[in-house]
Amino acid sequence: MTPHVSLGATRLRIVDLDHGDQPMQSDDGSCTIVFNGEVYNHHSLRTELERCGRRFRTDCDTEVVLNAYLEWGNDCFHRLRGMFAVALWTELDQRLVLARDRAGIKPLYYRLHDSEIFFGSEIKSIFAHPNVPRRLDLKGLNCFLSLNYVPGPLTLVERITKLMPGQLLEWKRGLVSIKSYVTPSHRSEAPSSLDEAAEELDSLLRESIAEQLPTDVPMGIWLSGGIDSSTVLHFAAQFSSSPLRTFSITFRGKSFDEARYIRSVSEHYGTQHTELDLNEDVDLADTIREMSYYSDEPGADAGAVPVWYLAKMTRPNATVVLTGEGADELFGGYLTYQANRYWRTSATVPRPLLRGALKCAQLLRASNEKIGFDYKLKRFLQGSLLSPEAAHVFWNGTFSEDEKRCLFHFADARPMSELLGQMRSGNSLERFLDFDQRYSLPDALLYKVDRMTMAHAIEARPPFLDDRIVDFAARLPEHFKIRGTQTKLVLRQLMRRTLPPSVVKRPKIGLDIPIHEWFRGVLRPLLTENLNEASVEETGLFDWPAVKALIEAHQNRKANWGYHLWGLLTLMLWMKRWKIEVPATESQLVASCTDLTPEDSSLAWQPASYSA
Repeated sequence: MTPHVSLGATRLRIVDLDHGDQPMQSDDGSCTIVFNGEVYNHHSLRTELERCGRRFRTDCDTEVVLNAYLEWGNDCFHRLRGMFAVALWTELDQRLVLARDRAGIKPLYYRLHDSEIFFGSEIKSIFAHPNVPRRLDLKGLNCFLSLNYVPGPLTLVERITKLMPGQLLEWKRGLVSIKSYVTPSHRSEAPSSLDEAAEELDSLLRESIAEQLPTDVPMGIWLSGGIDSSTVLHFAAQFSSSPLRTFSITFRGKSFDEARYIRSVSEHYGTQHTELDLNEDVDLADTIREMSYYSDEPGADAGAVPVWYLAKMTRPNATVVLTGEGADELFGGYLTYQANRYWRTSATVPRPLLRGALKCAQLLRASNEKIGFDYKLKRFLQGSLLSPEAAHVFWNGTFSEDEKRCLFHFADARPMSELLGQMRSGNSLERFLDFDQRYSLPDALLYKVDRMTMAHAIEARPPFLDDRIVDFAARLPEHFKIRGTQTKLVLRQLMRRTLPPSVVKRPKIGLDIPIHEWFRGVLRPLLTENLNEASVEETGLFDWPAVKALIEAHQNRKANWGYHLWGLLTLMLWMKRWKIEVPATESQLVASCTDLTPEDSSLAWQPASYSA
């Protein structure tokens, strides 16, 4: 702490356990760093810095980042391979530099107020300042209700902003600039064949996973029984002389239970396996309430619940886990990417016929399946009536603009229109992969994993999001990713002779809870406790008769509104937990719907390779 700055950090000890406490200062005391994350190539960077004359007191990567900044300035960040949110303060210049990793694995929030800046890797650290108001950002909420997440740089708190992946913010004596630190990647030619692409991916995964294996703390792997996590296990096993630990969540008796695939892979590699069956006997309601503390924003992805239990189960046995996150966004693993293709066909069908088909589909009784045929059919037909951009986010999202107007008092189509306007033109797969890598990957998937693991003092590392693999995936032609009904083609080609055939060929299931069913059963009391007339009207945000109609239609199985209701439930819990205020005046509403982010608009969109 100085007259100009106050810095602090809570460290999860992974590298050099006895040293590396933060904040850490340079030898002459001129520069101070606080750092969240890991830099996997810190050994090679250390060697390079030592050749430049830099000296080290510890073996931790934090000191490597500090010395890299002192040696190379802002040019150091593109050299870092890993996941990080970092702040560096230079007292003499009164200069603060914030930077976030390319993929957005680690979050970083900030708030500008007059000539001051507040920042942290959690919003609650900014809330700790007594002068920071906690007003709801209606622009962010409009996006949240459509997407199930809040896309950066927005948050759900007015004037608190996310630093985007691959960006650095420089604050100097009250003046702020934001830019990308990512250097243009050298794009070599795409592999000439699928076999050649698989061979290159093999080499890249070996390098990535070897680099990410910890040496100072116990490590495990989250195993779902799908091809992504099974691939990570396969390569990690090549570097381990003893059986690896694996951890899984099962749903015994459910159609989407992956237990037999999980056990098949675990037995194939001889792992020390631990699993938890997530069922209605677990104390779900109290867990969901507790999650609202650790979630900086409400997470409308109900998959956060099994991730919470997975992290809790893992903690006694491992401090670091390797995961399969990112493979779907790089190689086209989601069903929505196939739906994008089918949209082109539906566009040739007269709209009255599509509306008629939708009316017929809506007569189908809602199933209790996690994502049943009835839900997918209705969702696809609704999306087919939208633009391809709106359809893409609708299929994985919740409320349409029409539905929001019936439900939300401050419905505004402009925030989503601005966001979708940043999507590349054309109908190729790449435009949708680009969009998901820039928004849903960091702001939904990685955010969820980071918050739930940090709540249990676990570090989750996603080897697929190594910079080199991201750049490789961006070079691949579309037919190396999706062909017909096959997804992630290059990854399946790589693993087809290694993993059990049942794992390689099976479709993606996804780690999620049966929210439709549980809102009709074990979670119904939690839903009605928090989504009732008094609580809804107290916020002034939603039309209670419309919310009531959703709940009744869901309970009577006229429709599956489980994901929509989950978003509303987590919003209410989060607002209550953090005492979030709703803008009360017209001027506040206008301000909330104005882009307040002081950043270069040209940086709002970067392609999948994250080139500047």
